[in-house]
Amino acid sequence: MSGIQVRVLLKNGAAVAWLAAAPGCCYHAVKPLPNGLSYSSDLLPASDVRFLYDQTYLDGAGARQTDQHIFDEVFALIGRAEHLAVVDMFLFNPFIGAGPPPNRHLCEELSSALIARKRAVPDLLAVLITDPVNTVYGGLEAGHLLRLQEAGVEVVVTRLDRLRDSNTAWSGVWRLLFKPWGNSSTGGWVANPFGDGKVTVRSWLTLLNFKANHRKVVVADAGGELYALVTSANPHDGSSVHSNVGVVFNGPAARSVLESEQAVLNMSGSRVSLSGAAPADPAGAWADPAPINAVRVQVVTEEAIADAAEAMIGAAGQGDSLDLVMFYLADRPILRALKAAARRGVAMRVVLDPNKDAFGREKNGMPNRQAARELAAAGVPVRWAVTHGEQMHAKMLLVKKSDGTADLLTGSANFTRRNVRDYNLETDVRVSGPGAAPALTGAAAYVDRLWTNADGRVFTTGYKAFRDDSRWRVFRYRIQEATGLCTW
Repeated sequence: MSGIQVRVLLKNGAAVAWLAAAPGCCYHAVKPLPNGLSYSSDLLPASDVRFLYDQTYLDGAGARQTDQHIFDEVFALIGRAEHLAVVDMFLFNPFIGAGPPPNRHLCEELSSALIARKRAVPDLLAVLITDPVNTVYGGLEAGHLLRLQEAGVEVVVTRLDRLRDSNTAWSGVWRLLFKPWGNSSTGGWVANPFGDGKVTVRSWLTLLNFKANHRKVVVADAGGELYALVTSANPHDGSSVHSNVGVVFNGPAARSVLESEQAVLNMSGSRVSLSGAAPADPAGAWADPAPINAVRVQVVTEEAIADAAEAMIGAAGQGDSLDLVMFYLADRPILRALKAAARRGVAMRVVLDPNKDAFGREKNGMPNRQAARELAAAGVPVRWAVTHGEQMHAKMLLVKKSDGTADLLTGSANFTRRNVRDYNLETDVRVSGPGAAPALTGAAAYVDRLWTNADGRVFTTGYKAFRDDSRWRVFRYRIQEATGLCTW
């Protein structure tokens, strides 16, 4: 058979594969979500609501410094757990890629914290939910997950096939031709895309589906009450220097987080029931109506996050202020809402990661530089996080109203189609109340530090530093955001 005949055969075979996959592509892009996803609770009473952050910056001498609080709180919650500890984390592995040495070995720290608490409290229901990315989609054995299982921790790897396809052009073909072959943690011969070791080609083919359980949540009990922590931070060694934010709280909203995690267990085929291990709310402790100045928390997942964000942005008017700090900003409806807010006279500040670093690999600035160009043209002030190998990985929207109230939305979700349009699993919380509440003043002070480079520390730089006027990259961004042919 000649070379020309081989090429024709391959082209025809590819065409047949795409045609055969087309019906499945359409269905899996819009199929019904498993029960309990795209969840939105009421605004519920909460207490001990605190804003947490990890910050990496340059000091006055130009040396990189860190100020970290999130995982200390995570380990404290686990260390106090009496009946229940649930951890749902996306990146939970020791991979560092080609990046600098880790600041902390967070994978080992979290594994050890769960194992130690399970040994100290043998009846503790300890549950670890995570994403198959941590086994490179079945291509590597994850020693830390095996250790957790051996210690009695319930380890649940999320069934991503239950989620909708965001990269429909690829996933239909993958499902037809490659999924039936499964995967193996032995016999790999190609490079691990995330770190050391070899994996199978099937791992890479599965990776290209670009879907994830991207949540970062901890729920645990202590003293007869339920506490929850929702964050943008991963217990991943290669992410240990990233800047991140989070919120910790207790009360009825923490129970809503627990309910949202039960949905992930159910869709993944787990028989674990969380409700029986959770303490009942103390009688009358959270009776409504709560005081008018009370802080309330709303739990939102998947596309309900976009609904909350658009509602907050849409309610802001002249005399109000809006601050956005985001790792990835690309979602078209949210961008339109932000530009409309600028036209209404809302005072706005946007801090974005320049999208130039990813675990030692150089990135091309997409999508943030294209989104920033659009916002800057609409008169929105934009600054870039100053990063040196790490990422500004925070995701938060803060709206302060002229009547003294404020709303904060934060958690795992980037503002992209994949993150907030019912493709990935995501969890955010909306904190609403008087602007003088500690969690809300903490969030405002965090943005102020970033914007002003307070106390001689360097957090951000001006828009011109990473301005990108390339129309070609704008075109690429728009196509990739619309089709899912991207990693954001």
